[in-house]
Amino acid sequence: MTQCERILNYLERGHSVTPLQSWRELGVYRLSARIHDLRNAGHDILSETVTVTNAYGESCKVSRYDMGSKQPELAL
Repeated sequence: MTQCERILNYLERGHSVTPLQSWRELGVYRLSARIHDLRNAGHDILSETVTVTNAYGESCKVSRYDMGSKQPELAL
């Protein structure tokens, strides 16, 4: 499975992801580059800036990515 596939699968299951989570949980170091690749492939991935605390107790701003609250359409 590629890095893009791992990220897409993670987001499609309703999770959001920050760069540190991506590194720890998915083994992806360059999250923003992979998000760029996924967006170029046509995936609608949202981002927001959030404040987190680093290992030194300092506040830092990072991007958090998700696919919103999209619900699959029901077949009628």
